[in-house]
Order: sequence, then structure tokens, then C-alpha cells
Amino acid sequence: MTKLRITNGMYVAMIVNFIYAKAIGVTQGVLAMVIGQDMWIATLFGTVQGAVMIYITYLAIRHTPERDFIGLGAALLGQWFGKLVALVIFLFFLAAFGPLMITFVYHLQEYFLPEAPIMLFIVSALIVGAVGCFYGLEVMARISLIGVLCIVLLNVLIVLGSMNEFDIRNLLPVMELGFIPTVVASVHYNEDWALATMMAALVLPHVKDVQKRGGQLGVAGIMLSGLLVGIWAILEAAVLSSEVTSKYTVSCMKLARNAHIGIFLQRYEMIMIALYSLPILFGVMFCLYGASFSLSKLLGVRSYRKLIAPACLPVGAFGYWIVEDHFRAIYYLEHYWPRIANPVAFGLPLLMLLLRFVFGKKLSQAS
Repeated sequence: MTKLRITNGMYVAMIVNFIYAKAIGVTQGVLAMVIGQDMWIATLFGTVQGAVMIYITYLAIRHTPERDFIGLGAALLGQWFGKLVALVIFLFFLAAFGPLMITFVYHLQEYFLPEAPIMLFIVSALIVGAVGCFYGLEVMARISLIGVLCIVLLNVLIVLGSMNEFDIRNLLPVMELGFIPTVVASVHYNEDWALATMMAALVLPHVKDVQKRGGQLGVAGIMLSGLLVGIWAILEAAVLSSEVTSKYTVSCMKLARNAHIGIFLQRYEMIMIALYSLPILFGVMFCLYGASFSLSKLLGVRSYRKLIAPACLPVGAFGYWIVEDHFRAIYYLEHYWPRIANPVAFGLPLLMLLLRFVFGKKLSQAS
């Protein structure tokens, strides 16, 4: 049995941190462009889908809580299938590093350090991420607890600072384009909870009460993330309007510039970056962990730590290639990343659950 190291609260905090940074950073701008003022409703639909899929992930692991998806695949169909699952997860986290770097680099470069080279941001993110990854899941989980406190404080400040500019008329009419287009638009938010689902596929065996409460905790993490992100979706639509939001790659920074409390606390950019840093760096850490861990299983290396540096090379190179060209970054974010994230996030948990149902007796006998 895998030694339990992550408490229930840490697991929920990891989910919130992994979803939040990109979801408020760049996702809402894409949703505003696709579905207009109903971006918050699309976020709601996506949250419900995410809760269902992370519960399915739990169902696939529930009866063998010591096995992650890679170990479960190897136990069901043999080592070759386990390595195939490891390859899919590695490619997923490799592709996920692009949107994370879009969020990280464009926040800092466009608003604070326009003359700084892109390589500076990529290398600094990789160094911090590699250090956190080296110290392991327990350290990353503790960081995520502090990250949740920063997220809650940031949300409180942005709500207080935006109330004077809030215009509910910007949220009308509701579902102007119809129910089906709004549901379809939610695929852009699905990319965010997809990160949490793939994280759960690796982390669940380390969670304290995985057998009894793993499903409830996963759903709670997704729903809490949806609430925290939904606040930003409503504020951006009501304060900035969907037309203005859609014109900004990093729309949350535009909202932060508009926020103010009285005459002393004006323009939240620096406050936002300070509180935003831990969630986005946690995302970088776990992307590197997911890539190096799955690569170690793929290559048969006992310790994933030996592969952190090798994993940084393709991950960092891909992140640099994405953010170097702004047009390429936005096109990847809007078109390619949904085609990668959604099939994996929906398909892999469903496939593992189906295989578990078909070959569950064989797995029980082997155990």
C-alpha cells in the first residue's frame, strides 16, 4: 500500500490551485469571444462536467487505491498498456505547459517587464518548478494550501474593488445565442478542469481517505474552483463587458486595473501578481511532476527525480515555442489545446472505468 502523505484538505487545495490560474488568466477572454456575456454560464456548465469526470476518475481507482492510472493500466492489460497510458499522460502535461506559460509569461511581460526576454520567464519558471517537483508531492500540496488563502484573498479584494463599476445590464440578455452554443462553449473551461482530472489520476493513491471520500473530495475541489472562477467571469462580463473582455489575452489584469477601493487602493496589478504567483507556480510544478513521473514509468526508471531535468528540456522548449509568437499562442489556446485536453480528460477516465468493469475480476484475483 502506498504511504499516505496528502491530507483531504491538501488534495482539494491542489485541485483549486491547478484550475484557478489559467481559468481566470486567459480562459475567460476566450469564452467572452465565443459566447459573449454568457461566459459565466459556460463556466457553470463546464464545472458540472468536471465534477462528473473527476468522480469517474475516482470510481476507476476506488477498489485499488494503491494504483494510479499508469499502475492500473499495467495491472489490467499488461505492462505495454501501462506504458501507453504513461505516454498519453506525458504528452498531456507537455501540451498543458503551453497554456500555463501563456498565462505566466503574458501576465508578467505585457504588464510589468515588456523589455525582458521570454527565455528569462521560461527558465525562471522551470527552475522554481523543478525545485518544487524535486521535493515531492507533499511539499507541493502544502504550497497549494497557502495558494488557496491567496486565491480567497484575491477574490475578496477584486469583488470589493469592482462593486462601484458593476453593471448588471452587461449580463443581459441571458443565453442570447441559445442553450446548445453555451454548452458547446464550455469546452474551453473543460480544458481547465482537465488539468485537475489528470492530476487526480496520479495523486489519488496518495490521498488519506481515497477509498471513503476520494470522490466527494474531488467533486468538492471542482465545485469550489468553479465558484472562485465564476466570480471573475461575472465581474469581467458586468464590469468590463464581454466585448472588452474578449479583446484582452489576459483579461483578469484588465479587471484588476479597473478595481479600486476608495482613493488609496487603486489599480490592483501588483497585488494581483503577488497573490497570483503561488497558484501559477504550483501549476508549473505539477506539470513538471506529471511529465517526469510518467516519463519514469515509460522508461522504467525507479525514481522520477532522475528525470526532472530531462523532462524540463522538451517541456521548456515547447513552452518557449508557444509563447514566442503571440498569434501562435492564441491560436494554440483556442484551437489545438481543446482538441488535446478534452479527449484525454473525458476519454481516459471513461476507458479506465470500462476496462475496470470488464477485467475487474482478473484484477481482484491478481490482488
